[in-house]
Amino acid sequence: MKFTWQWLARHLDMPAQVGFDDIIDGLTRIGLEVEGVENPGEKLAGFKIAKVLTAERHPQADKLQVLTVDAGDGVPLQVVCGAPNARAGIFGVLGLPGAVVPANGMELRVSAIRGVESNGMMCSTRELELGEDHDGIIELDGMDPSAVGRDFADYAGLNDPVIDVSITPNRQDCMGVRGIARDLAAAGLGTLVPLDVPTIDGAGTGPDVRTDDPDGCPAFYAQSVSGVVNGEAPDWMRRLLTAIGQKPISALVDITNFVSVDLGRPLHVYDKAKLSGGLVARRATPGEQVLALNGKTYMLEPGMTVIADDKAVHDIGGIMGGEESGVSEATTDVVIECAYFDPDHIARTGQKLMLTSDARQRFERGVDPAFLDDGLAIATQLVLSHCGGTASTVTRAGKPPLEPKTVAYDPVRAETLGGLAVAADRQRDILTRLGFVVADDWTVTVPTWRRDVDGPADLVEEVIRIEGIDNVPSTPLPRIPGVATPTATPEQKLERKVRRAAAARGLDEAVTWSFLSQTEADAFGGGAWSLANPISEDLKVMRPSLLPGLLSAAARNLNRGAVSIRLFELGRRYLADAERSTLGVVLAGDKRARGWQAGKAAPYDAFDAKAEALALLAAAGAPVDNLQVMGEAGDTWHPGQSGTLRLGPKTVLAAFGMVHPSTTKAFDLDGPVVAVELYLDAIPAKRGGNGFMRPAYAPPALQAVKRDFAFTVPAGLTADALTRAVRGADKAAITGARVFDLFERDGVRSMAVEVTLQPSDKTFTEADLKGIADRVVVAAEKLGASLRG
Repeated sequence: MKFTWQWLARHLDMPAQVGFDDIIDGLTRIGLEVEGVENPGEKLAGFKIAKVLTAERHPQADKLQVLTVDAGDGVPLQVVCGAPNARAGIFGVLGLPGAVVPANGMELRVSAIRGVESNGMMCSTRELELGEDHDGIIELDGMDPSAVGRDFADYAGLNDPVIDVSITPNRQDCMGVRGIARDLAAAGLGTLVPLDVPTIDGAGTGPDVRTDDPDGCPAFYAQSVSGVVNGEAPDWMRRLLTAIGQKPISALVDITNFVSVDLGRPLHVYDKAKLSGGLVARRATPGEQVLALNGKTYMLEPGMTVIADDKAVHDIGGIMGGEESGVSEATTDVVIECAYFDPDHIARTGQKLMLTSDARQRFERGVDPAFLDDGLAIATQLVLSHCGGTASTVTRAGKPPLEPKTVAYDPVRAETLGGLAVAADRQRDILTRLGFVVADDWTVTVPTWRRDVDGPADLVEEVIRIEGIDNVPSTPLPRIPGVATPTATPEQKLERKVRRAAAARGLDEAVTWSFLSQTEADAFGGGAWSLANPISEDLKVMRPSLLPGLLSAAARNLNRGAVSIRLFELGRRYLADAERSTLGVVLAGDKRARGWQAGKAAPYDAFDAKAEALALLAAAGAPVDNLQVMGEAGDTWHPGQSGTLRLGPKTVLAAFGMVHPSTTKAFDLDGPVVAVELYLDAIPAKRGGNGFMRPAYAPPALQAVKRDFAFTVPAGLTADALTRAVRGADKAAITGARVFDLFERDGVRSMAVEVTLQPSDKTFTEADLKGIADRVVVAAEKLGASLRG
């Protein structure tokens, strides 16, 4: 919501001691956050009012003139100008050397144009971004000669700071400058200027309007004005609209835009000659469409509220008018519409059509239903004053929702709920200044423009924000004696563990979007959740995996010269049944940089992914010794170079391995990429693991014993299956088993396994060792392996 300092002053009578900074600080203090302040006059620094003294033809160019210009310092300047209206005696705007032309960013300098020195530039309206006229230089009619040399921005009133305020969705009353002024007045920064609502004695029958959609458009008021002349709006109005970024179009259009911003009351003006019959607010029928004022055609759906005549739809109700019935320079008779549209209907229609407008922003928040007559009278008076014509009587169709809302309030709640003791009389004054009616028994009647106030808590909020939330004392909560009870859930503790473990292993944490494009989601099997109203098509699907975001991040880093990528992210996957806590890891680029000792650079491989998965699962407390490596992880992964880590055949704790080349290609990644996904929600909780103390360190008292076994194994036997069988041969004595050698020749395959034996209360005898070895051999034989001779 943008407005200027002078615009605010039209509604707020500020005492002399209240300055610009006081207003800026006050806005943020009462909950209307100031997003920025800009001064349009700053870009016109160096542009001054000047008088053309002489104008002669350029000796080297027929279309150029050499001017002598008085810039106010008594020393005439020579300026080369190509404008056809440049002539002696006119007053215009001179850009001096050093000034920057707003339209193109060009810095003016003393230069020679066709051999003649030029000391600046006489400017057109377009060059100063004050309009579209570029046929000639600006002519300032009726100029007082004493103004020569004056800064043009000061003369034109363009040094009017623009304030940009962020309006939260609940503050529909502050979508107009008057509502903001009301809040500032309540905060003691001025007095609200009474609103001048004219009384218009209309003549003749009002326009034919009705509403056949009481749910979408409960009230439809209108008034005709005949004999208008649709020229330019007055300078003050065009200046205000231009300052906030709205392009002046014509008097009729600018008046509706002005009233919308000024009072938060959107209106629409129809060219009466372009209508066939009366206007009706109704539901759209299947197949209807409308060419809107933005030049786009919209296909309407049943349920959308529209304004139509006997032949066609002319308006998407409360959002945007139609081009076919829009006003033009030739318009002589108009119908001014002032309607109340249901906020929910407006929001749904705007979302379906993906159409935003200033009117939609206000109607979907909720405009004041009691401001129909006054808003229409103000708009009509502006039309009569600046376009002429004769007004008809007002036609009123339907009834706006004007049921009064009352709240039983206790002023003590300001302290008990808001934390600030405010005197009852002060609370009454604040609420009254904001437009609330406070009865003697503290029954508060809510003003019609405050749709967001429903109960006592809302009134407390109003009192506290005006009194000043900075005045709420910082009172510490009482501390419970002893050690505070832990508040982190087991899931939060698990996430903290794996996050620290990942960082400790040299992985860099990334935070990526939870939304993906449909193409990215399809590369990972598709997403179960799609947004009905996404920010953009690239952020439409809730991610089914954390890897798409990490792969995109890896591609961006590699494209910017990164050599080795080690990223992880802790977040949620969004599946059809639930959200799943997940840790994703992506490794890309060089695992080892080239060097005279290391040799060639080495890429990451599937074993690096497996190592990360096992290490992170161990940090998470998963029983890694009991995990099985099974099969490929899916179509996203490279066949033969990927797998899953499972606890039993069904519980998948992790997927790891090389990412499939087609997947990496979809993310513009070259070379091998490995990844890991840890499914944290699948990790079983430790039994009795709610304590914070680690178990006491108890190293074994006796030395461990290692024994090597070499087995001839069948072709399909995996190392994981063999080591699991070996460990299970004697769970009390065997604490570890690993394959340390693989030998193949003439179709014979041999695996060598190192077995760690840990005695407990006494050392192993030869008989004990032989018994364990025999059990190891028997366990291996059950898998088809045999002890190699």
